[in-house]
Amino acid sequence: MSDDVSLELVDPGSAEAREAVAAYLLELDERFEEGFDPSEAAGDEEKFGGDHGVFIVAVLGGGVVGCGGLTTIGEGVAEIKRMWVAKDARGRGVAGQIRRRLEELAVELGHDVVRLDTNRALTNAIEMYRAAGYADVERYNANPYADFWFEKRLTS
Repeated sequence: MSDDVSLELVDPGSAEAREAVAAYLLELDERFEEGFDPSEAAGDEEKFGGDHGVFIVAVLGGGVVGCGGLTTIGEGVAEIKRMWVAKDARGRGVAGQIRRRLEELAVELGHDVVRLDTNRALTNAIEMYRAAGYADVERYNANPYADFWFEKRLTS
């Protein structure tokens, strides 16, 4: 675990959020067999802003090393999106810190279920979600890049 990482709630249109999401999208384009169209992230500012979403960045040594967003997709149901940790910050527990904070925020927003989807190329993420109690569920969205869909029931 990395005690020197801070998680900051930011506006999804902030420079920090944009920097993190740009790095995330670039990595997806490199890792996915079919590449990744960055236009899939259009609308993030609306999704993760206002009363129905939040966006956090992970900061280490003064630089942004991770991010994650949470948006409402149904009554009592939130979705985690744009969860990413920079390659040089991996293995320090940052992803787990981001995930746990997003789950806490979901509860604070009144959700009792959180969902997410991911691509088969992101094997470490798949392992992390399953180890954290996420169960495989049927497809719940039309994300063309998703191969796995997960859900976790939250307790306050």
